[in-house]
Amino acid sequence: MKKRWILNLLLLAVVLGIAVFLHLKPEQKVETAKFEVSTLKMADFESVKVEFPAKAPTIFERQDGYWMMRKPYIARADQMSVQRALSIIAATSGTKLPLKDAAKYGLDQPVIKLTLSGKQGEHVFTFGTYNPVTEEQYIGYANNVFLLPGQYSEAASTQPIEMIDKTPLSPAERKQLAGFDLAHLEQWEENALKVQLATDGKWSVNDPKAKPTQNDMNEWTDFSWAQAQATSVEVYTPDRRQTYPSFEVLLRDGKKVHFDKMQESPEYLLARPDEGIIYHFPNDAGFTMVNPPVNIQTPKSK
Repeated sequence: MKKRWILNLLLLAVVLGIAVFLHLKPEQKVETAKFEVSTLKMADFESVKVEFPAKAPTIFERQDGYWMMRKPYIARADQMSVQRALSIIAATSGTKLPLKDAAKYGLDQPVIKLTLSGKQGEHVFTFGTYNPVTEEQYIGYANNVFLLPGQYSEAASTQPIEMIDKTPLSPAERKQLAGFDLAHLEQWEENALKVQLATDGKWSVNDPKAKPTQNDMNEWTDFSWAQAQATSVEVYTPDRRQTYPSFEVLLRDGKKVHFDKMQESPEYLLARPDEGIIYHFPNDAGFTMVNPPVNIQTPKSK
């Protein structure tokens, strides 16, 4: 009886020892293989074409290092939207298969075809069906099939109107900013207001009653014109017979960018006829854009 009791204690000690060992043993991480979809770089390409089965393609071209939309609209492109569409070139996947049967993966009739063109020629990415187990999408490139999250397909299939730049001035124009001629807006007609930014960074106002502070003017310019983005945009064909209250942004090279104020409420609509774009801003943001803090002093009554 005593021997059995001792044996039980020994067995218990062994079990406890194994349990402690397993508890304290460091976990071994299982690393899954990652395959690069491509070794391409964004700088390699000058043109991007996104094709769909039942609608017109979206085409972008790089101009002076800046992406421009060529179809279905001619407009400045939102740079981040184009970069998201191109991000597939840097993707990695846990699955890489030889592309032997395109129909098996829905790549014989892809839902999206992304063609990147540049000095290295054309590179085509095709987007097929989704894997029912992983819910990832089959992507074809360079005779291989990869499984990738749906975010790449979503980025490439963004509606073209949403891929238009929502800033009313281009990056080059923002760097050239030299002032604003607001004389043709009703609130500034009496003053024929013009504010100008000198090369030394100092603001001046043509109205002697104005007492602007440099800090306020700089903050207004930065908030309303350097950083401001419309909530949405729309394309339009300007009607030259129609006149609106208007203003001009002055540039250092002598050029002027004309804007029409088409509406104040409920949204503030600023139209840029030379680009055929209407920018939608919240009412308060649009109001601030055309009302610089010039601090005009009214004479005190005697």
